[in-house]
Amino acid sequence: MSRVLLFTGKGGVGKTTAAAATATLAARSGRKTLVVSTDTAHSLADTLGATAGAEPTEVSPGLHLHQVDTQKALERQWGDLRDYARGFFAELGLDEVTAEEITVLPGAEEVIALLELREQARSGRWDVIVIDCAPTAETLRLLALPEALDWHVNRLLPVGRRLLRTLSPLIRRVAQVSVPEDHVVGAGERLHRGLLEVRELLTGPDASVRLVLTPEAVVLAEARRTLTSLSLYGYRVDAVIANRVFPAGGADPWRQRWVEAQAGHLAEVEQSFAPLPVHTVPYLDAEPVGPAALARVAEAMYGASDPFAPPTADPPLRITPEGELILALPFAEKGEVDLARKGDELIVNAGSYRRVLALPAALARRSVREAVLRDGFLRVRFQSGGPDD
Repeated sequence: MSRVLLFTGKGGVGKTTAAAATATLAARSGRKTLVVSTDTAHSLADTLGATAGAEPTEVSPGLHLHQVDTQKALERQWGDLRDYARGFFAELGLDEVTAEEITVLPGAEEVIALLELREQARSGRWDVIVIDCAPTAETLRLLALPEALDWHVNRLLPVGRRLLRTLSPLIRRVAQVSVPEDHVVGAGERLHRGLLEVRELLTGPDASVRLVLTPEAVVLAEARRTLTSLSLYGYRVDAVIANRVFPAGGADPWRQRWVEAQAGHLAEVEQSFAPLPVHTVPYLDAEPVGPAALARVAEAMYGASDPFAPPTADPPLRITPEGELILALPFAEKGEVDLARKGDELIVNAGSYRRVLALPAALARRSVREAVLRDGFLRVRFQSGGPDD
């Protein structure tokens, strides 16, 4: 099974450099490595000093870069859906160019990159897969998508199929537009299954996220919120990378103020994110571009530690043998967390993010006895009896 590493952080903190340096180190240690980006900025190839191709391209010994050809992948992954949508808008009188533009789905490039990642992971070709993610807000929306889509599909698709079969003759006669055939609905179901497989891969025991930050107050605050949200959605964070740290020695008065400010923020990072390891990268005197420079960054970043060891911490969500549901929510405050029960689902709100948890059968039959948020963990205990209304 491939070791999968995702890198994310606030825009401009150096996450692409950290991802590229880690991938370079993996290849130089003899691991067959793929590095891919879900960031539409596509700066990964520039950082590696290479040209990306539509297929994984070897840019240095053992290191392959994959920049997804979105157009080709769109046709392969949901060509039937786009063909139907284009035809539908054409029937409404829109010209071909306008219909084409309307059917370009927002966020499609990032979703396609995830589906291509699944294909690469299933191929068995790679020892390590490194993913340079988009900045944190976009990454959180993307990683929340598979489970959110699953919730809607499981409720709407069976009903929608029945309605289409019943009403399609009437719709064609009255509205004079086509309704989706079974193969179009089937394409949507394949997309749904593919995204669930992506989620299973990225929340599995061989995958983890690394948060990249710079020692600044605003960046640190966002990194804390990101850790809370990633944990809410079930993604395991195994390390923090503090980038662009000023060296303390020989500082002039201007730089000395930065050194002192960063030292305070770094102490806060160590304390806040413990027991996660914090890897520091010094502020370099030149931009690291190309495998040789990135290898030096990786050596400084990881030192003697093994960045490719499997994560050892518990997954963010687990259920004890006693039937207690434990969800890690680091940095969450009591006033930010809200819990509700609806049928066999548990709805958890943490700040502006929500997750709908489908309870296993053993817990779905039992009502919630109490829920406590303590020391960064939400603990939900159940009692005998039917679920809450």
